[in-house]
Amino acid sequence: MKVILDIKDDRAPFIMEVLKNLKDVKTKPLTAYKADVLEGIKEAVEEVRLIKQGKLKGISAKDLLNEL
Repeated sequence: MKVILDIKDDRAPFIMEVLKNLKDVKTKPLTAYKADVLEGIKEAVEEVRLIKQGKLKGISAKDLLNEL
């Protein structure tokens, strides 16, 4: 299983050290860029889910292209 943790910067070294000492846990910090990209994808997926449920109104592809 993979999980993403959001850790305060001042606590990160301690938490990373604890995780590294667990034999069944592998750690791999994300760069700020990758974290931003991942957050953007997460928001986009949530938006699509809300549009499919009818809780948010989407825009047509034609309108999207006209905005460009």
